[in-house]
This record gives sequence, C-alpha cells and structure tokens, in this order.
Amino acid sequence: MSRIYDCADETARKDGIADAASAVRRGELVVLPTDTVYGIGTDAFSPAAVANLLATKGRGRDMPPPVLVGSMRAATALIEDLGNHGRDLMEEFWPGPLTLVCTATPSLSWDLGDTKGTVAVRMPMDPVALELLKEVGPMAVSSANKSGLPAATRMEEALEQLGDEDVAVYLDGGETDSPVASTIVDLTYAVPRVLRSGAISIEQLRAVCGTVIGELRQGRMKPVREDEVAKAGEAAKASRRAASRPEAPAAAGTAGADPAQDSGDGASEGTASGSGAPAAGADTETAPGGDRTPGGGTAAGQDGRTPETGQLPDGDRSEN
Repeated sequence: MSRIYDCADETARKDGIADAASAVRRGELVVLPTDTVYGIGTDAFSPAAVANLLATKGRGRDMPPPVLVGSMRAATALIEDLGNHGRDLMEEFWPGPLTLVCTATPSLSWDLGDTKGTVAVRMPMDPVALELLKEVGPMAVSSANKSGLPAATRMEEALEQLGDEDVAVYLDGGETDSPVASTIVDLTYAVPRVLRSGAISIEQLRAVCGTVIGELRQGRMKPVREDEVAKAGEAAKASRRAASRPEAPAAAGTAGADPAQDSGDGASEGTASGSGAPAAGADTETAPGGDRTPGGGTAAGQDGRTPETGQLPDGDRSEN
C-alpha cells in the first residue's frame, strides 16, 4: 500500500521527503511533483530499480528514462562532455524545463537501458523535487503515467494510473505549474539540436547558443480509411488491365498506387531528405503521448551522419 503525503503541510512534507528518500535508497519507486508534470522515479544507480520503473510504466529498455538532479554539480558528474554550449544553457535555464542530452561519463556504474552512451539530464524548478534530489542524488525519473496515457499534472491522476502497489510513496505537491513538457536539446553534436519542442522556445535557445537546429517532425499525413484503400486497389487493377490491352494507351499514372500520397503532403518532413530515418522525437505510442525514439534526421554540418542519441526521455510528449 502506497504512503501519500500532502506537501502543503510542512510536517507532512518533511516526513514525506524522508520516507521517499528511504524508499529510493531501497530501490523502490516514488511519485514526485516537478515543474512540468508529475514524475515516477527511483535510484538512477540501481539497475533493478530502473527496470522496475520501466516495467511499471509498461515500456522497455529502448526507452531509457532521463535523470533528474538537484544541482549543476551533480549533473556535470554524470556528463563527459557538455559541448560548446552546455554550461551556458544550464546557467540560463536551470533549474527549469530544459533537458540536455550529452555523452555520459563512461565510468558510471548504472544501467538506464539502451542509452548508446548518452544521458538526458534536467534540474527541475520544484522545491519538493529539489529537496528530495539533494537528499538522494540523481534519480531516474519518467512521467508518472502508464505508457500511452496522459501524464499526470496532479497526484490523484498519477495514483489513478499507477495504483498503490508498485509505488511506495506519493508526494502530493498540488497541481503542477505547467503541463508543457521540457524542451529536449541534443548536445552530442557540434550544433545543438532540438529533439522535442517544449517550454523553452527555440528563440530562447538561439539567444544563448546562436545556431540551433529545430525539431524534425513527421509529416502530417491524413489517415487513410479502409474504403479508400479498397477503391485505390480497384483503380490500380483497372489501370493495369487497360495498360495490358494493345489498343489501350499507356496509363499516365496509377491512382492510389500509394494512397498516402493522396494527402498532398508529399515527402514526410520528418525524415531527412531521402534518408528514411525516423523523425527526431517522433511519437510511436499515440503521437504525441507515445513512446518516442528521437533520432534520425541529418543534422547540418555533420557529414551526413544520422544522430544516434540513445538516452532520450521516454518519449512521451508529456515527459517531464
């Protein structure tokens, strides 16, 4: 049975943070408020605890959670290379809704999932979260929701989705300040690249970094109905039959040979010209709200390489 603490009450808040800290040290799960949405977190350095977090949300190792920290010093201990702009971005936007994807320190003894040697780090602007993080150190924290469902902006919403069996402690900090997810910026390349748009605008980022590559999105294609597919198939058959007759002129094109093209969107804007790579931050769960595996797209000036950032928050648009 979960233990719930109303952090609006000073005594309950103190007891709740102490209980949550003990639970995290034991490798258990806690739900905590952040400045974006509620998060479900645990000890980032306990592989078993992280695996339990992913299982509770209903996702696999291909969706490793981000890491929340209570100070910039704690963040730099996790990061091998901040790039040219990491320090400036931290000083400008932390604590706050900005997640930075960097190359992780290789000597760290943790297993967050299939990270490809990177780590997504954020310092949230929430007093309850910061107090807990300063008490226990870095935590693996994902949005407090079942995969594919809306993220919780109130403790009650998190409890409704996650229940009272898998989570040891719920810290109720009231409704979160903003339902908008953090902006995710990839610093593993020479030019910072937005993997997910969020509370920090690209204009704000460019004011600090200069050049910033915007988020690559999948094409907004109209859904194709089953009856449209059937009609397209019949049209294609008719066209082929007509073309097979000697007296018939060659068909100019096959209507509906690719029904998706009827949307008028042309090539999907979510792939780098002809690369076929998935859009950075493309949702696969509910788009948005699904398990996104940002990656793909070819960043300018990178010799045509496709970024392979592995440690990307959750993927949910709601991810904190």
